[in-house]
Amino acid sequence: SLRRLVQFATVGTASAWRRRRPYLLVGMATVATSGAALALSIKRENWPELPLPAVVKSAPVCSAASIGRPQHWMTDPVSETGWLCDPSNSAEPRVGMERLCMDLQGRLCRAMEELDGEARFIVDKWARPSGGGGISCVLTDGVVFERAGVNISVVHGSLTQQAVRQMNSRPDRHKLPEGKELPFCAIGISSVIHPRNPFVPTMHFNFRYFEIDDGKGGVSWWYGGGADLTPTFLDKDDATHFHRTLKAACDNHDKSLYPKYKAWCDNYFVIEHRGERRGVGGIFFDDVDSPNQPAAFAFVSSCADAIEAAYLPIVRRNMRRGYSYADRQWQLLRRGRYVEFNLVYDRGTKFGLFTKDARIESILMSLPPLARWEYCHDPDSDPVKAQLMRVLREPVDWA
Repeated sequence: SLRRLVQFATVGTASAWRRRRPYLLVGMATVATSGAALALSIKRENWPELPLPAVVKSAPVCSAASIGRPQHWMTDPVSETGWLCDPSNSAEPRVGMERLCMDLQGRLCRAMEELDGEARFIVDKWARPSGGGGISCVLTDGVVFERAGVNISVVHGSLTQQAVRQMNSRPDRHKLPEGKELPFCAIGISSVIHPRNPFVPTMHFNFRYFEIDDGKGGVSWWYGGGADLTPTFLDKDDATHFHRTLKAACDNHDKSLYPKYKAWCDNYFVIEHRGERRGVGGIFFDDVDSPNQPAAFAFVSSCADAIEAAYLPIVRRNMRRGYSYADRQWQLLRRGRYVEFNLVYDRGTKFGLFTKDARIESILMSLPPLARWEYCHDPDSDPVKAQLMRVLREPVDWA
């Protein structure tokens, strides 16, 4: 093969190379002749167009006759597989949420591997000393995705008051005497995807379920989550598609939800010290505990099921676009803003960091592998950049 020919030519001393020279000339001539013959036998117009892979469809849930993990899951779950896959436990909120997380992680990771074509996810299953654990799937340095992480956590134990304050939008609902802690359980999936091409937006989503001992013999529970899009260059078609897909998921339950959660997203993902949003938004919700547990879970399930349809078509549409060195530098500057928000303002990041036995690698997987900052950078001097900055300062009704 050509690879062996190169090794034969380059390994060894100069004298060894001189002894091999006659054989190399014959080998090179053979490779050149074979290549020319192959090129003449194939007409360019007859080359097939490689189809883009379709979104991986959800696999069926395991049956009672064969309790084992579904094949599309990336690995065994944190909880015991038989308990999680037993249909008789399907009404248990913790079961439903962990299965939702495992399904979405498996579908999305496999779809992204197909889109990338080369890179594969590292599956890192970890245990938390204080209770529970997680599954971190991380793809790095791919052709399409420079960094993609899809992380599941199923943790339980006790929370300090500092962690409780970061937990939801109503921290006063759980007040503790100094030094006391709250028993809790949290199940969630979170993802941040940083594509290589500057014309493919970064995307984030997370969905979570909390149970907390209210200190009065009862359990307080709620759901939270959302998804948002962070482009480097503004593409109105991409933003419209993303928002309309999420709006359809919300409208299936209540047409008042999307406007409320869209506004919540616009007002949450704000880099206050910059006076701009992180991106073009999406939806964000927290403390969802009505009208009842099954209805709240059904809403979260609809939002989770919409993620692939909302984002992967945008990746397919833009991942082969050409870009310049200047485009790449602007992408890295916008990533710097992403880092600023996550480390300074994001409540989920703070909750993770303030939780006992926090797993830092999984919490900070949302950060891009490369980012930059430039002193006194003025994006408004460039019309293309200024177009993006306008919608980051004044949110648009994309749907």
